[in-house]
Amino acid sequence: MTQHRILLAAAVAALLTASPALAQQADAARLNEHVRVLASDEFEGRGVATPGEQKTVDYVVSQFQALGLEPGGPDGSWVQAAQLGRTRQEGPATITVSSGGRTRALERGPDVLVSSDRPVNRITVTDAPVVFAGYGVDAPERQWDDFKGMDLKGKVLLVIVNDPDFGAPEGHPVAGRFDGNAMTFYGRWTYKFQEAARQGAAAVLVIHDTAGAGYGWSVLEGSSTAPKFDIVRANPDAERVPAQGWIQGPVAEQLFADAGLDYAALREAARTPEFSPVTLDGVTMSIDFGQTADRIESRNILARIPGAVHPEETVLYGAHWDAFGRATPVGDDDIYNGAVDNATGVAGLIELARLFKAGTPPERSVVFAAWTAEEAGLLGAEYYAANPVWPLETTVANINMDSFLPGTEVSPQIVVMGAGKSQTDAWLERRATEQGRTLIPDPAPQAGGFYRSDHFPLAKKGVPALFGAAGFTGHNAASRDYVANRYHKPSDEWTPDWVMDAAATDVDLLYAVGRDLADSGDWPEWNPGAEFEAARQASAARRQ
Repeated sequence: MTQHRILLAAAVAALLTASPALAQQADAARLNEHVRVLASDEFEGRGVATPGEQKTVDYVVSQFQALGLEPGGPDGSWVQAAQLGRTRQEGPATITVSSGGRTRALERGPDVLVSSDRPVNRITVTDAPVVFAGYGVDAPERQWDDFKGMDLKGKVLLVIVNDPDFGAPEGHPVAGRFDGNAMTFYGRWTYKFQEAARQGAAAVLVIHDTAGAGYGWSVLEGSSTAPKFDIVRANPDAERVPAQGWIQGPVAEQLFADAGLDYAALREAARTPEFSPVTLDGVTMSIDFGQTADRIESRNILARIPGAVHPEETVLYGAHWDAFGRATPVGDDDIYNGAVDNATGVAGLIELARLFKAGTPPERSVVFAAWTAEEAGLLGAEYYAANPVWPLETTVANINMDSFLPGTEVSPQIVVMGAGKSQTDAWLERRATEQGRTLIPDPAPQAGGFYRSDHFPLAKKGVPALFGAAGFTGHNAASRDYVANRYHKPSDEWTPDWVMDAAATDVDLLYAVGRDLADSGDWPEWNPGAEFEAARQASAARRQ
């Protein structure tokens, strides 16, 4: 343990010695009622820029008002307007592959998923050469470049999901190069889309496999018809490719076979830093689809309890309020209610506000943020990170809540997304121990959970993040069932047999941690080597 971590542990120990033991305070019935309302069909899946958004904003604001909190948005408002671009599918898509004098169609949905973040009404890519670009990664600090200076302008890129070292056997030269099975940001589809745009590509398709993605094709297909959102960009043509999406693994393999290439061998070659892009000779792809493109204004909901001693310093709790609204029907149900993901997180946010308001005023300010457009790419939190209402350099930490499972069984283990990255782990561990619980790292690090929730945009700006996902241990039958059968599907809905007893225990834990941070003069930091350490050091310098 380094000297600064020893000092932090001592400080935390001293603080908690003087703190009351963790007691049951959160109200499971209140949590359950908030979820019931937010996940009801009346809210239509809480889609961004739909009537469900207005109902959600009205409900959450009314709860904060009733508790006596102050508005936490700009100019004394309860909301921060987030300017977003929106695109929606319009009509069918024509996707064809030509090789060897033959042309065949690929079907949007079963074979390939394509969309666009460019603010135009038609996307057309005609007879573009197809290039395999390995993992689509350019990471100078890891001495990795999948592009090698090749001119990829106007090409369709095929890239592998996840990082180059995902699933690499022990002793393989690439093992551990990108944190092993713990996905880095380079493994995320969002990064691969952005990098393809920097390379000037006409399109990018991520080759899907369930192990590498962390979810099955049905998860992608089910939400594919929902509107797509992006923050408004000054130069979208430079930052977004015309067409982006996913391709089924077997469909991609056939494209390689059409070019006389062995996909399995090329996948292995892509695991070496010497890899260079490979053109699928004689294979071209055409993509044509219509969409509507416009700009909308969505809203982050912000409430605040000012600190009694250091009101300029902020402990931030966050949870996203959006789900997918109405999208691809499953059976006769097209409402993606998002009960677990993430009506439960918003319910926890409201209950935490009640607990803080009922107690003595915290020494530091506490802000409760319900973010918009998480499902579209963490856009509400991204917008806030670019336009903070409360300065990020004086934001002590960000405690994120993204999904609690219903039930009575309190998990003895708490999954820490990004375990070991920041000193916030120590604050959580001390209070978890009082509940007889232990911390474990993400059991499915290949899914990149740390990079897929709303703390991440603020982490990139240096704000230490704490994301403890109690219940999602991978060994829990309820969590396995939820991920397999309800995650991002209409079946993620509240039912009358729900109880939130276990979630109330988790909320108590997060309250105690946030309360400790709010009443302390300490500043948790990123641990040495974490990718956000430099950003935090820069913000600390501004804080002086």
